[in-house]
Amino acid sequence: MQDIKIVGIFSRPNVERAPEVLAQLLAWLDERGITAHLDEVSAKYVNRTDGISREHVPDGTQLIIVLGGDGTLLSAARSINGRPIPLFAANLGSLGFLTAITVEQLFPELERYLRGEHRIGLRRMLHCEVIRGEETVASYEALNDVVLTKMALARVIDLEVYWDKHFICKYKADGLIISTPTGSTAYSLAAGGPIIFPQVAALTITPICPHMLTNRPVIVPDSSAITVWARSDDEEIYLTVDGQVGQPLMRGDRVVCRSSEHTLQLVRPPKMLFFDVLRQKLKWGER
Repeated sequence: MQDIKIVGIFSRPNVERAPEVLAQLLAWLDERGITAHLDEVSAKYVNRTDGISREHVPDGTQLIIVLGGDGTLLSAARSINGRPIPLFAANLGSLGFLTAITVEQLFPELERYLRGEHRIGLRRMLHCEVIRGEETVASYEALNDVVLTKMALARVIDLEVYWDKHFICKYKADGLIISTPTGSTAYSLAAGGPIIFPQVAALTITPICPHMLTNRPVIVPDSSAITVWARSDDEEIYLTVDGQVGQPLMRGDRVVCRSSEHTLQLVRPPKMLFFDVLRQKLKWGER
């Protein structure tokens, strides 16, 4: 049996069925003597005033439960910040490659987890630093991707990219995506990038609408850093991490991305494998 005393709960905002599901979950946890730390969205759903900021929800917990979609999961993953706290995600959205557990499976799968009959998928995160001159002005951890995009309307941006010390390309494009295998089914996939099996030690460099049609996605080993130099004017390029946080870049800034020392422990249904999720979410044909 898993010795769970405190869990943290993250919820997606503006979901019609969330109050009902959350109330049932809190009652289920209370019956088992498990206390819950609620983020502010969750607390509002059940008319409680003890919601706390997401960055502090994981403090002292043995499990994080996400009620939402992949966006809520990404927020929870950054809040965990490398701590060995498993993340159990139930999908209240419509797509969700990472939130593969349905609401109908929520309580059976939680029971299975408490009995120790679970499978943990380790997902390597991506560390990103923004360096201006010789000073690191910001650092981030991403589960999915780091994206550099244009800020002005109808203008391409100039980016110069290296893997380790090897020059790759000067891109003129709407943007560039540096993706983990986990993020390969997110923005990178929509931009024409490949799907990468989660355990493959690689990163993907995917241009967004490149000026040169011969600029194609590139897969590189994650053993070395990817460095992207901003060659456009100040604040013409915006850096976004997991589609949720970021900042504008100055000309000459360099964004250095490397495999993080942190991994996310993602609770997976015991009988659902990666290709099962792809078939379900992408509507691939069955046998």
